[in-house]
Amino acid sequence: MASESAEFAVTHRAVLRIAAPMMFAYLSTALVGVVSTAAIGRLANADLSAGIALAAILFDVLFVSLNFLRSTTLGLTALALGAGRPEEVRAIFQRSLLLAAGLGFIILALKGAEARIGLPVLGAQGLVLQAAGSYVRIRALSAPFALGNYAILGTLLGRGRAMTGLGLQLILNGTNIVLCIGLVLGLHLGVRGAAWAAVAGEVAAFIAGLGWLRLCGGPVFTGLKAALTDRRSWGAMGILNRDTLIRTLALLFAFAFFTREGAVLGAVVLAANAIHLQFFALASNCLDGFAAAAEQLAGRMIGARNIAGFNRAVRLTLVWSVVCGAAITLVYAVFGNGFIALLTQAASVRHEAARSLFWAALVPLVAAAAFQLDGVFIGATWSRDMRNMMLLSLVVFIGSWAVLMPALGNTGLWLAFLIFLGTRGITLTRVLRKRQREKRVLVGF
Repeated sequence: MASESAEFAVTHRAVLRIAAPMMFAYLSTALVGVVSTAAIGRLANADLSAGIALAAILFDVLFVSLNFLRSTTLGLTALALGAGRPEEVRAIFQRSLLLAAGLGFIILALKGAEARIGLPVLGAQGLVLQAAGSYVRIRALSAPFALGNYAILGTLLGRGRAMTGLGLQLILNGTNIVLCIGLVLGLHLGVRGAAWAAVAGEVAAFIAGLGWLRLCGGPVFTGLKAALTDRRSWGAMGILNRDTLIRTLALLFAFAFFTREGAVLGAVVLAANAIHLQFFALASNCLDGFAAAAEQLAGRMIGARNIAGFNRAVRLTLVWSVVCGAAITLVYAVFGNGFIALLTQAASVRHEAARSLFWAALVPLVAAAAFQLDGVFIGATWSRDMRNMMLLSLVVFIGSWAVLMPALGNTGLWLAFLIFLGTRGITLTRVLRKRQREKRVLVGF
């Protein structure tokens, strides 16, 4: 921990040392969804394909909405590291792990109620509902391990251990992918096989993560009583988790709303949009690499009270995020039809996806600033501002949808989504500049 706490310069290399490994880690996570979709798609059953697509959306609501555990753990860890308080890093992890365990067991206690309530809201019916429900009920068994992995990954990234984070994500996703192919295509277990593969991946990564922390950092639970009875630290974590949860739920609502409105236009449009969203999952996980770098570097500079270093971290991570978004947009614009053909054999779905390809390709570029600034705000613990700008952007999205979709159909839906992403970047930028002008960079929440 002494070497981790040493002062260092914010450079392009420092950004890439965090972002590059996590891009590959998050990319491997997105590939799990692609492999699951492709494996089920090879069964040539539209109901199963639609079911796993809707189950993935619900799973995001259940688990990804709790990804605040990773984000807040990362930000608080980076702040403690920058402030030269290495003993607080272990305490932050202990509190996060306890919270993860509690939330995970609550999900288990629901016993499938989330599937019975949530899937019909997303428009699942008949065989689609049956397939999606089967997936969600099995996948929920991984809840304590999945949320525990958020706490572990947040600790690693907050300490700048991106390569170790990559290793754990490769264990998780590699296990998932290999078992998914074997169980779905080899043993013909369908969506149940894909779900069990995901459970196995989470368990494997959790065991490996705890083992690494024990090996490299000593006993994981040393000082546990003091960490758990620190009311002030629990309060700070609670505020960050609350605001980040609201922000994440608003984002997931936007995606769910987008998916549902596509379903209103018919099964073909729903399937076509789902393919584009699979690509955006790949793109967003690449952009999340630079968001993670922004979180760690911004938090570390705030903890060290180094405003110049913080400003440089903002500039460098923004440049890299925009460059990455532009590159992904170009790739999808050129090779998108090949990606579409890989994920579906249905001619009608291919045709519809090709029609909306241009708008879908713009999403990574438009979203780049929002992803990077989310990282800055989380690392700086400006959670209230981040929450409020997300809610404002959501209102703009709904207003844009109400005007554009009735006039332009699916094209209008995509335009409203692009406006939503662009609004997030613009509003966060305005708040950041205001804090800089008013010299409130070191003021949290």
